[in-house]
Amino acid sequence: MTSAPETAERAQAPSYLAEDFTLWSWLGTHDHKRIAVLYMLSITLFFFIGGLAAALIRLELATPQGDLVTAETYNKLFTAHGVIMVWLFLIPSIPAVLGNFLMPMMIGARDLAFPRLNLASWYVYLAGGALTLGALLAGGVDTGWTFYTPFSSMFSNSNVVLALLGILVLGFSSILTGLNFIVTVHTMRAPGMTWFRLPLFVWANYATAIILVLATPVLAMTLVLVGIERVFQVGIFDPALGGDPLLFQHLFWFYSHPAVYIMVLPAMGVVSEIIPCFARRPVFGYRFMAYAILGIAVIGFLVWGHHMFVSGQSVYAGMVFSLLSFLVAIPSAVKVFNWTATLYKGSITFSAPMLYALGFVGLFTIGGLTGLFLAALALDVHLSDTYFVVAHFHYIMVGGSVMAYLGAIHFWWPKMTGRMYPESWGRAAAAIIFFGFNLTFFPQFLLGYQGMPRRYHSYPSEFQVLHLLSSAGAVVLALGYLLPLAYFGWSLLYGRRGGDNPWRATGLEWQTASPPPTDNFAQAPVVTQEPYAYRQ
Repeated sequence: MTSAPETAERAQAPSYLAEDFTLWSWLGTHDHKRIAVLYMLSITLFFFIGGLAAALIRLELATPQGDLVTAETYNKLFTAHGVIMVWLFLIPSIPAVLGNFLMPMMIGARDLAFPRLNLASWYVYLAGGALTLGALLAGGVDTGWTFYTPFSSMFSNSNVVLALLGILVLGFSSILTGLNFIVTVHTMRAPGMTWFRLPLFVWANYATAIILVLATPVLAMTLVLVGIERVFQVGIFDPALGGDPLLFQHLFWFYSHPAVYIMVLPAMGVVSEIIPCFARRPVFGYRFMAYAILGIAVIGFLVWGHHMFVSGQSVYAGMVFSLLSFLVAIPSAVKVFNWTATLYKGSITFSAPMLYALGFVGLFTIGGLTGLFLAALALDVHLSDTYFVVAHFHYIMVGGSVMAYLGAIHFWWPKMTGRMYPESWGRAAAAIIFFGFNLTFFPQFLLGYQGMPRRYHSYPSEFQVLHLLSSAGAVVLALGYLLPLAYFGWSLLYGRRGGDNPWRATGLEWQTASPPPTDNFAQAPVVTQEPYAYRQ
């Protein structure tokens, strides 16, 4: 795919890990790879904090009585879980970690377009995370992660304003990252790297960056308005002050439904890199895959109203949003069919990254199909605000984004560190997570179908068996998430050297040393072939 750098030059260049390993060299770095590692450490910390809140929720729901915590504490627990997982993990995980680390190398660049802005985005992320976590720990927030009014503007006595400020700051971090990605892809591609030679991972993060830049300011303005209303009693959303609570929902979901694709599109990009490599086949329908990514990003801005079918909006608006919601399933289905066609007659190796990728395809498909239930007006009336919604959301967000994130870490770990992890443990963790996830969330589809409302800390005893299955699955899932933390740490000290390209992949990032040198390439690469030029 490229003209290979000279071996001697590559051997002489110190890796980004080896060069100046002092604390300040990391905290003041402009190297996109080090910034990615800083993001990874921060995001991992927040992931386990959010997971702890989830563990307490599932422990409470093991019995019907609500005897572990009070109703108020339970409200604060599910708010903390949602806020941390959505704003501090799911949205930044793949773009900020893998996008930061890989995109410059994938397009043959030495760094992102604005290295200082890249470092600033991490500091802004930490500031927003500290404010948000401070609000959750210093008394908590009880509105849910969506901050619906009038809960957030009138009824809640918790730290809503501080939490809103933290998420507002986090939004600026997202905007800075998105702007950096867009400019980098437009201006810093290597010679011969045309638009339709870009890896699909780059396409996915480019589309995600567009959503970040266009949608995040809407969320920022909405949160500012809630803060103004709460502090100064100005009637914007609160009906007691003459405001309109539905206006908040329209503004919030105009950002937050595209935000689903901020979480899922990069995951799709990851899977589009892993499946061709381990099937030893080019991606089937590459151009259709690229267009599908852009199609998802565009249509995703037009479907926010399907979250409001039972909120009082007009039936005609509901019909339009329902139709558009079915429409967005088409490019998603294109991707699933094309991944399947890529696997067809492939020489498939079931390594750990491939297991995560296949797990993503299965779980994302279930999540997408159940989304069609919620896009249908009549069914949504019955299923809205039940555990069916919780299960659907988690199949997309956790079953999709987290499986892809872990698959990406396993796939590019040898490139990031130069070390291999124990393959058998990687496969075992992927299997445990897949089993634990389904045991946790599939019973929740049945709970929702039977009418169990979400966000209740006590419930009728006939629902206990399904809740017990879900809580047991959460224990299995937690074990699966802890395992990679253990064997990745082991591999840093004892893992065997992986070589520059242990998977025999074709991307530009695999044509440089492992771990990469500070400037990525000893000499500028020249792209001469189409992407995914695999031969069985």
